[in-house]
Amino acid sequence: MCQLLGMNCNVPTDICFSFTGFQARGGATDVHADGWGIAFFEGRGYRLFLDPQPSCASPIAELVRHYPIRSKNVIAHIRKASQGVVDLENTHPFLREAWGRYWIFAHNGNLVDFSPPLDGSFLPVGNTDSERAFCWLLQSLRQRFADQLPGRDALFDAIHNLTLAISAHGEFNFLLSNGDSLFAHASTRLSYIIRRAPFTQAHLSDQDLTVDFSELTGPQDQVAVIATLPLTDNESWTTMPAGSLWCFEEGAPHQQRATRPGSPASPS
Repeated sequence: MCQLLGMNCNVPTDICFSFTGFQARGGATDVHADGWGIAFFEGRGYRLFLDPQPSCASPIAELVRHYPIRSKNVIAHIRKASQGVVDLENTHPFLREAWGRYWIFAHNGNLVDFSPPLDGSFLPVGNTDSERAFCWLLQSLRQRFADQLPGRDALFDAIHNLTLAISAHGEFNFLLSNGDSLFAHASTRLSYIIRRAPFTQAHLSDQDLTVDFSELTGPQDQVAVIATLPLTDNESWTTMPAGSLWCFEEGAPHQQRATRPGSPASPS
């Protein structure tokens, strides 16, 4: 399976520290060696880096690790292929435009017998279940809301309903953002941490690297980092209940809702 990394902040922040640990999992400290990618929102624009090579040996990943791109919403992915060949067109995250906004999506899991009808408004370029799910999700949102971009709460409700439908086909951990909010679905496993004042030191699990965030942040900064597995070994991460959809804004969870009967997640 793949692994996911996301960041949502109240001020533009770089992800170099977290990405350093995440990069190592792409073929060095873990088996996710079938490509990687990362997308940064900058205002209404974006930067997208993709490489079908393992992230641990990718010169592009080295560039990203040392390039402090500041963003309020970031999505990254390292791939262990379950469907689709190992090639650039199947490398996450995927990008589409809707309502004059860019949307970024990455998926960890495996969807079985998921072949929904697509009307041509959004079509996959590659042959993964992930990109197909993204296209169907955006198509369904467009059909529901037509030409008007929905507000945050209406959008969360709609994504929740669509997540229920897709999750019936298998494991569907995902990160989705339109540059304002970051939606995270823990089908099986995701964890998050909120870093805010008073900031302390953090040490990576996959690399011998420590950062003192008190030297790099302002007193009002707030940063949410979401990952398939915790990236540090000296901080308290929160495990998201399996079967829960979350919406992060301004560096903190804004909403959560269960996507599986019996899940402890509940509306907030």
